[in-house]
Order: sequence, then structure tokens, then C-alpha cells
Amino acid sequence: MKVRISATIDKETLKIVKEFLEKGTYRNKSHVIEEAIKSLKRKK
Repeated sequence: MKVRISATIDKETLKIVKEFLEKGTYRNKSHVIEEAIKSLKRKK
């Protein structure tokens, strides 16, 4: 089950997210954020 959250990011970070979406690497902004968090967890 997915849970809706809200996040505030700076313009530079949003630019990076949009670049990922334009390349087709991720489905949507939520997918980018979810995968980034999973990546951070794997690194710890």
C-alpha cells in the first residue's frame, strides 16, 4: 500500500528530478523519491 506524503525541495533538486523523468528512467516524481530513499538505505 502506498501512503501520500508531502515534501518541499529546492529548484536545483527539482531540476534533477525532471532530468530523470525526461530520460524515462523513472515513472514519476514519487518513483524518483522512493528509489532515492531506498538507495540511501542500501548505502548504510
